[in-house]
Amino acid sequence: MAAFVIGDLHLSLGEDKPMDVFPGWDGYEEKLRQNWLRLVSEKDTVVIAGDISWAMKLEDTKTDFDFLHSLPGRKVLLKGNHDYWWSTKTKILRFFEGNGFTDFSLLHNCAVEADEIALCGTRGWVISSDLPEDQKILSRELGRLEFSLSEAGKTGRKPVVILHYPPYFDGYACEQAFTMMRSYGVEDCYFGHIHGAYAAKKARISAYGGIRLHLIAGDQIGFCPQKI
Repeated sequence: MAAFVIGDLHLSLGEDKPMDVFPGWDGYEEKLRQNWLRLVSEKDTVVIAGDISWAMKLEDTKTDFDFLHSLPGRKVLLKGNHDYWWSTKTKILRFFEGNGFTDFSLLHNCAVEADEIALCGTRGWVISSDLPEDQKILSRELGRLEFSLSEAGKTGRKPVVILHYPPYFDGYACEQAFTMMRSYGVEDCYFGHIHGAYAAKKARISAYGGIRLHLIAGDQIGFCPQKI
């Protein structure tokens, strides 16, 4: 069994939100499908690190989740900033059950075991803002990350962190997150959210504070799930 990760699929199969107007997104659903089928087996796990569907309401995500459901493997979903459809954990899991999406689970205030590793994570938030409202959200997200890491510690497995927002961007580092990850023995952190060549240059994709950083937004990795 292997674990893979990819972020920012921005599926809009049930919405009028075409992504092919952006460079590198032409035919991306088929690229994703072919890469996924080539790499992922039914026994594998794929973490989708946020910005999954452009749907505004949970019931409108069905077409996008039908597409993902048709692909092999267990799918673990993380919330992104554009996942406006995201509701409570209970409502989402009830929606999955009602539609036969037995291969979906959520990485939300928990840790998920995948063979020899424990998948941890949360959405994260903007780290360059001093606005009180942004600091409040970031503090909440850090609390969720610590809870996820503590849950991973109970498994005895190696923790791997997946975020939606980058923990280091444009010269700003979320030192609290890095200190926390080091304290739990994290060696690798995967993140998405960043699109386009200009923004990607601002995202650190080398080690920082002893933790390797990996950008896994779909358009940055050719819509190819990356093995953890």
